[in-house]
Amino acid sequence: MKEVSDRKIEHIEICCKEDVEMRVNTSGFEDVWLVHRAIPEVELDDIELQTNFLGFRLDAPLLISAMTGGHPKVKEINEVLAKVAGELNIAMAVGSQRAAIIDTSLKGTFTVVRDVAPDAFIMANIGAVQLVSDLKVEDVKKAVDMIEANAISVHLNPAHEFSQVGGDTKFKGVLEAIKKLIHELSVPVVVKETGCGISYEDAKLLADIGVSAIDVAGAGGTSWPLVEALRAERNGETLWAEVARGFAEWGIPTAVSIVEVRSVFNREVIASGGVRSGLDCAKAIALGADLAGFALPALRAASRGVKELKEYVSVVMNQLRGAMLLTGSRNIEELKRAKVVITGRVKQWLEARGFDVKSYARRSFP
Repeated sequence: MKEVSDRKIEHIEICCKEDVEMRVNTSGFEDVWLVHRAIPEVELDDIELQTNFLGFRLDAPLLISAMTGGHPKVKEINEVLAKVAGELNIAMAVGSQRAAIIDTSLKGTFTVVRDVAPDAFIMANIGAVQLVSDLKVEDVKKAVDMIEANAISVHLNPAHEFSQVGGDTKFKGVLEAIKKLIHELSVPVVVKETGCGISYEDAKLLADIGVSAIDVAGAGGTSWPLVEALRAERNGETLWAEVARGFAEWGIPTAVSIVEVRSVFNREVIASGGVRSGLDCAKAIALGADLAGFALPALRAASRGVKELKEYVSVVMNQLRGAMLLTGSRNIEELKRAKVVITGRVKQWLEARGFDVKSYARRSFP
């Protein structure tokens, strides 16, 4: 298990120090335009960011996405993330808890989250492929109990596992394993990708088995194949690094994935993957998301301390509030109905897949 723990700290170091974001396959938010209202008929002070997610009242539709845990050195980062989530009453998801399930000496890197944020909405996290290979339902229950989680996020990461030296690529049976979890756990099951997005086809499969929420975690942010390529180079695996680099831009852009998922999934949707500003959050919500999640910028800010992370989230929240003013949206429900014009590559992708992009711009018209 030391190998898994060491891999976790390598991931953190690489993400904090290296350029690991996609450059060609962007999130697509640059092709999403909110229609400006010069007569918004709303005052900034009257705008409300509060929203409900899985029965929990949040002060803003924001999620600090899963990123870390499972190594003693990252305990402090999780503590910072949780403190800010708790103080601002936004959601948080921890990173994969597999290492702490197998090696209980690592539990403290996760339990600190609930210690410092006793009232926050916190999601546990486990890998879907591990549900097939080595973890049982009882293990997942341990992950939930470890942090008194309000929900559990099951992550799908086939591109990441393929790109990782020695990664687990036995994904056959994953859907049935998730279905079993849904029936046997007492908390909501959220399914997320890890930077490659979720398609209409996969969202329909997840809807059919009854998952409570989907986090699209689309392409455009951190590229885990690129992270693994950099990690392979560090460890002298130069040939495999070249293989992994071939998938550095792989995936469905986040903006596209939101539309694909929302078209068939009528429960809660989280948009993450290249979300970098409050304007990105507003666009994601207008496309159909309920929450917007961010990982890499929060990780980098948290590595510098609570003050820096709170400042970053404050900027995001104020930008979101500004976008709501400029679209005449008094609350999050109204933002979900704001008119959107979709252009460029996102429009081309969606039209090629058979989606009606004009409907977003015509909302509430006769």
